[in-house]
Amino acid sequence: MKRVRERAQARELGRGRVRVRHEPVLGVLGVLLAFGVCEAVSRAGIVRRSYLPPASEVLARAVELAGDRAFLDGLGATLRAWALGLGLACAIAIPLGLLLGSVPVVDAAVRAIVEFLRPMPSVALIPLVSLLLGSGTETKVVLITYASVWPILFNTVYGLGETDPLAKDTLRAFGFGRLSVLLHVELPGTAPFIAAGIRISAAIALILAVATEILAGFGEGLGIFIAQAGTATDGTRDVLAGVVWAGTLGLVIDGVLVRCERRAFPWTPEHRPRERQARPASAPVRGERSAADVSDHEVHP
Repeated sequence: MKRVRERAQARELGRGRVRVRHEPVLGVLGVLLAFGVCEAVSRAGIVRRSYLPPASEVLARAVELAGDRAFLDGLGATLRAWALGLGLACAIAIPLGLLLGSVPVVDAAVRAIVEFLRPMPSVALIPLVSLLLGSGTETKVVLITYASVWPILFNTVYGLGETDPLAKDTLRAFGFGRLSVLLHVELPGTAPFIAAGIRISAAIALILAVATEILAGFGEGLGIFIAQAGTATDGTRDVLAGVVWAGTLGLVIDGVLVRCERRAFPWTPEHRPRERQARPASAPVRGERSAADVSDHEVHP
């Protein structure tokens, strides 16, 4: 029976490796399929070209924009606001999350305020913040920070709740204080959850940066380019080219953050796909919970 189980595990491990190896290929095939469908729909006249230009023309325009100095300056402005807003969100959410997760009295005192502010859509605050701060970088940074705080904050709180109680009790038994337990056990155990929250917030921050620029209608940035192209005659191609750039930025940012997570936290369940595939379904690991599970099912930014 032992040999049978070992052979089954070896087969599952092999299948897992094949899946991991084929994932990039399948991703490229999906992109090519979507590209071909859009190209065929436009070329066949099913949708008017003024509404949906051929994908090849949109892609060519997106590549052409890479040599446009004015466009690249606007893109840089968007990325600066994104980085500032995300950085401020991390500086606020991580210490606050550690405080709320470590001190139940403080968590109970501010929970009502947090739950009141959290569902408030950031886009709805654009007119108010623009009225107070104008339409410059400050407005984008404030809105990005507000929207990006919540995933990081709640992932930090949930991560503290998932740390190993046995490790904490062991350190306390050896005379370590509250701060030492936080630094040596809770913070390292919470780090993968924080990283997952930052990855979610990075996407939200980019959405808010572009959306704020589009609704503001003037200034500089990728959203400004899209907004101005939308009001121009036959500007659909430029609008879609700007969308391609926004999507590419989001894809690159997410890919970089995922790679950093894998290097920093290789022991987390979501970064051990081969081991998961090799483990028999009848032998689950008790208490194993990933940061991605919390991000997908419990965090509602």
